[in-house]
Amino acid sequence: MSLVIEAPLLPAYARAGVTFERGEGVWLVADDGRRYLDFVAGIAVVGLGHRHPAVSAAAHAQLDRLWHVSNLYWTEPMAELAERLSARFGGAQAFFCNSGAEANEAAIKYARKATGKSGIVALEGSFHGRTIGALSATGQPGKREAFEPLVPGVTFARLNDEESLVAAGRPDTGMILLEPVQGEGGVNPAEPEYLQAARLLADELGALLVFDEVQTGVGRTGSFFCFEQADVKPDAVTLAKGLANGLPIGALLVADDAPRGFEPGDHASTFGGNPVCCAAACAVVDAVDDDLLRNVRERSAQIAEALPVRGVGLLLGLDLDRPAGPVVEACFDAGLLTTTAGERTLRLTPPLVVSPDEVAEALAILVGVLEL
Repeated sequence: MSLVIEAPLLPAYARAGVTFERGEGVWLVADDGRRYLDFVAGIAVVGLGHRHPAVSAAAHAQLDRLWHVSNLYWTEPMAELAERLSARFGGAQAFFCNSGAEANEAAIKYARKATGKSGIVALEGSFHGRTIGALSATGQPGKREAFEPLVPGVTFARLNDEESLVAAGRPDTGMILLEPVQGEGGVNPAEPEYLQAARLLADELGALLVFDEVQTGVGRTGSFFCFEQADVKPDAVTLAKGLANGLPIGALLVADDAPRGFEPGDHASTFGGNPVCCAAACAVVDAVDDDLLRNVRERSAQIAEALPVRGVGLLLGLDLDRPAGPVVEACFDAGLLTTTAGERTLRLTPPLVVSPDEVAEALAILVGVLEL
């Protein structure tokens, strides 16, 4: 039986009763030797699977050269990652940090500086992080109430309701912040027409359109950026989670043709652009090729043939006729790791390299648990 570690940690997490020691591909191994099929992947983080050889090699090689210098100086991995992401975006400048919440905080500051306006339009059910600015734009009252008052000036629209979106816009709106697929909020995709309407509204208001692709980006939805599938280009996009396959990194990408914002001294991140994390992220970006993206789409279709899931690519939600928590526990007991996205929604975010046989094994466990 796995050892449950007792440690002097603040109780911010309700951890499962397992201690993991190692991982390989789509599998995790506990300290008692039991193997688990990982359909959580660090909550859409370990996109290339555990111990991916190219990412491991890049990180190890950089560790042998240089771990850290201040952002007062250049490093090759930072510059190379910025070039790769700019090429994927179609021309953008990058700011590197350590997490998705930090990337969204940077986006909020950038939009204020670039537009001179502090208002934000966000969505009900959205999730942008737990720092104060990002939490202020998170449309989930249960996550906000204990920490109010938050940053003022945020109005919330309803997903895929264009009238609600337009009504939320104000003369002081400097930013429209949207997730192409609401992950934490229930795995709810935005319709392409809705994202296109957001683009038009941002232009009318003189606001920046920012897509939070912390969970949807880096191949998770079957294209490098999810917004590519909607034929809409934002002024900026935020990334994190899967960007370095588990090493801490976040990024704000601002389009070359977006209004200029930051000047030296406007924003900073001590560990942002860390050479080891950037080297790993370069390997990840290189690995997200046509073959990998095809696998994401095919495995998504394989799951959708068996279950009535909602979502895009390998960011999928399954609505249940019962609370999701006990289903997660039953899957865990059967050797499958899953997580929730709301009280009655099961969330599936396996590594993008998951094979047909591994999907079939996960489906067999899940169908058995649900007694379908």
